[in-house]
Amino acid sequence: MIKQILLAGGLSLAAIGGAAACDFQNEVPVKSLSAGFEAWKAVTDAMAKCGNFEAELDQEFRTKQPAAFAADPSLYQIGGVANGTLVPLMNEGTVRSLDNLVEKHGQNLTANQLIKINGEIMAIAMMVNAQHLMYREDLLSDLGISVPKTYDEVLAAAEKIKAAGVVEYPVGGTYKTGWNLAQEFVNMYLGMGGEFFGDGNEPSIENDKGVVALETMKKLTAFMDPEYLVSDSTYVQQQFQQGKIAMANLWASRAGAMDDPNESQVVGKVKMAGAPTAAERAASTLWWDGIVIAKNASDEQADAAFRVAMAGMNPDMVKANNDAAVWLIEGYEPGPLAQGVVETAQAGAVPYPASSQMGLMHTALGNGVADYLTGAKDAQTTLRDIANAYRTSAKEAGLIQ
Repeated sequence: MIKQILLAGGLSLAAIGGAAACDFQNEVPVKSLSAGFEAWKAVTDAMAKCGNFEAELDQEFRTKQPAAFAADPSLYQIGGVANGTLVPLMNEGTVRSLDNLVEKHGQNLTANQLIKINGEIMAIAMMVNAQHLMYREDLLSDLGISVPKTYDEVLAAAEKIKAAGVVEYPVGGTYKTGWNLAQEFVNMYLGMGGEFFGDGNEPSIENDKGVVALETMKKLTAFMDPEYLVSDSTYVQQQFQQGKIAMANLWASRAGAMDDPNESQVVGKVKMAGAPTAAERAASTLWWDGIVIAKNASDEQADAAFRVAMAGMNPDMVKANNDAAVWLIEGYEPGPLAQGVVETAQAGAVPYPASSQMGLMHTALGNGVADYLTGAKDAQTTLRDIANAYRTSAKEAGLIQ
């Protein structure tokens, strides 16, 4: 669906007349829990105009949501989710079908925003996201370096940048141990044409593609801040803004921050391009971000929460924050910051393979990949131990017999 949105005109929505920021006064207390990047700040600020709304913006939202939504009553009525983070909530049955609420209050939604699972609308997408190449156009131009299109070209460019000594670190990477590091392996392995599972949900990462993915990741760390194992998206964003790095495969949702004069020293210097390819395709995954409504909220709370959410996802908000995301909301006008996402999709990037088994694999990768990067284990041992950790969890979950 996401690739169809990106490649079949989903990014050519014309601006429409601005609706009021909130056309009702909310009388029911509503709380949301979501990630904390710029797009969520924009949307939740618009939601707050309805009154009686509190937003919690937290990059660790994915670890907090399952228990918070399982509480009865739920601790939050609105959840900010993406492809992968919706899965545990669906598995636990803690989010509600939105069909009735869409019928009542979703007249301004487009078909691309309706995330259906088994025929029911379970989430409303507000934007698409992907990791793609951000680079210092001025530095590459000064050094006569073409924009890298493959990871071999990224490494060659990094060598030249390092030799020139124009930045502290040629490359930034979201290699923080845990979810971020796992995502980097997922990107690289899928870019190599790898598949994570075989028959019966058995792991299938112990192969040459897995080895090369690890080796490529380790080569990149030679050009990164030595503290790369604590480097998440905010860390890399700030490295860019402070002029410390020249390139990174970073989330499109961070692009707008590069040109924020209140916090960036490199306004106008960071450009976007497609994610570098590995052996077969762009080494990235396509995502959507959007909202869900808690099942363990009362019907009155759910109704108010959905109306507040719809007020946040309005054309006025998009107009005021056009470059904060690649929006799926009417009123979005694609600009230069969207180019990297479009090129990444065109280069074959696939949607993140969200599933229960992938959630367990992602955890095992996040716990295990660092052993190879630090030299504690060789590549084959690292992959074997990750596969075994996944296998143990999958058996406990009943996914492997």
